[in-house]
Amino acid sequence: MLVIEGIIPFLNPGRWRSLVATLAVVSDRQLRIMGLASMLLGAGLLYLI
Repeated sequence: MLVIEGIIPFLNPGRWRSLVATLAVVSDRQLRIMGLASMLLGAGLLYLI
């Protein structure tokens, strides 16, 4: 997982920095929805594999 998460800052650090700045202003509700979607996607991929 850390390898995948490290790809974006390694390849395009400027874009990663702007993404982090954007996430800082996103509401808690939107972050929770994105987190839930990410968890469900990860669980679904694990189930398929």
